[in-house]
Amino acid sequence: MKTVTPQKMLFALLVSAGASLMPALAQQGADKINLNGELVLAAKAGRTERVAALLAQGAAVNSRDRNGDSPLNMAASKGNEALAEVLLQAGADVNLANIAGVTPLMGAAFKGNAPLVRKLMAAGARIDPLDRVKKNAAIYAAGVGCSECLAEFLRAGAPVNARMDNDETLLMWAAGYGNAATVQFLLDQGADRSLKDNRGKTAADMARDGNFTAALRLLENS
Repeated sequence: MKTVTPQKMLFALLVSAGASLMPALAQQGADKINLNGELVLAAKAGRTERVAALLAQGAAVNSRDRNGDSPLNMAASKGNEALAEVLLQAGADVNLANIAGVTPLMGAAFKGNAPLVRKLMAAGARIDPLDRVKKNAAIYAAGVGCSECLAEFLRAGAPVNARMDNDETLLMWAAGYGNAATVQFLLDQGADRSLKDNRGKTAADMARDGNFTAALRLLENS
């Protein structure tokens, strides 16, 4: 007859208890996944109150969709300041990029939302990351003509004459999209109009190619 030691009895009890807990634990895991999925959908739809409620129920604030977009990335790309504030208060990772390398700060800059740019930077958003096509938040701001966003980046230490991919500068991006007011802003901040990209083109050449006469006039004036 086999001897049953106290240790074996304890082990058997633990195994039995674990088996009985497994369905409950599995259900809890499924519920959490559902919460996270609902959070992503609510953020994508811009439903701030629903997002807040799901976070209160335990949804993970940094949940992501198939593109790697977090709720904060979704809020930033739509310029939804109220939703971004809720997510930041819940501890959202302000530098979490999607699979294309786009961060919330890049999304806010592309939207031209300077107040949201300031909010993200105050929460620790970095200005130096590059996305998959080697653009940073300042390039996005120059492309859409958000001088106010650029002012924030320059104050944070972004070089006004930084050479990006293909040796392009912020001034070239602003000129290439015909953003005359931003061209003037960058010139006032010391942007060098004589710099050329890897094709030998200046910011004036880019404005000329796009037939952006207002921007070209600013760049041709000494």
